[in-house]
Amino acid sequence: MPEDKDLFDFMPEGEGDTGEEVERPESDGGDPALQEQVIEALKTVRDPEIPVNLVDLGLIYDLVVNKDGTVYVEMTLTTPACPVAGALPGQVQQAVAAVPGVQDSRVKLVWTPPWTRDRMSEEAKLELGLL
Repeated sequence: MPEDKDLFDFMPEGEGDTGEEVERPESDGGDPALQEQVIEALKTVRDPEIPVNLVDLGLIYDLVVNKDGTVYVEMTLTTPACPVAGALPGQVQQAVAAVPGVQDSRVKLVWTPPWTRDRMSEEAKLELGLL
């Protein structure tokens, strides 16, 4: 793949691309109660091929929840060839946006570092029979 291209450059228009770069906001110390609600919302999103939520799979790399209701999620997928690469970030954004108190939800899909099974929670490994 050319160095200045990523997966979304090869997807049908509108799939997985917001048309602008997603910026990570500076953390203002956050709102612990809102952060807990956002994490619970993220746990409702599951990879359709692996029946485990994205948090326990270790697909959420960064989470910023600011007092003003700005939420930034940096996530990855198990593989760039994932058939839901275009849809899953949108599902994450919708789940976060539905949390009361969230004013702005931003989701960025990243590929570095690559996801490995080591990022999974013990609960996820147990659920998938990997322990």
